[in-house]
Amino acid sequence: MAEAPGISVRAAQAADAEAIAAIYNHYVAGSIVTFEEQPVTAQQMAQRLDETAPLPWLVAETNGKVAGYACASRWKGRCAYRYSAESSVYLDHALTGRGIGSLLYAALIDALHAQGLHVIIGGIALPNDASVRLHEKFGFRKTAHFEQVGFKFGRWIDVAYFQLTFAG
Repeated sequence: MAEAPGISVRAAQAADAEAIAAIYNHYVAGSIVTFEEQPVTAQQMAQRLDETAPLPWLVAETNGKVAGYACASRWKGRCAYRYSAESSVYLDHALTGRGIGSLLYAALIDALHAQGLHVIIGGIALPNDASVRLHEKFGFRKTAHFEQVGFKFGRWIDVAYFQLTFAG
């Protein structure tokens, strides 16, 4: 798949679930970027990977270690939504700002396009300037802003949705 000096991107495997859970749980415990409030286990993460197939889960590796992951899930369960997916990307908090997120997101977008998806939707808990910039970099445009729809760490949180639509 995608590569950059010292970084490679590949399909996630069940064996990556522990590393993926560790990356994600950092954000569960200390940020508003996910609305989950309880850490997830490696087994739960592996189950999520299986449940969203055939949509891609990708990992970035550096020095043999998972540095981040990007994944897609169905936007909604109804049949008419079958060409739409929701995307997510999470990085090891110690490795942000190195282009890993962009590398992962580019690979995820390419994989979803190759699978025939028409729309990718990214939900962003606000404020999150880095995620907004990432989405805009790849051509996503803001299509919705929901006020105070999440409640975490004793405060209300807005969520914006950004959409990328493939031509055709």
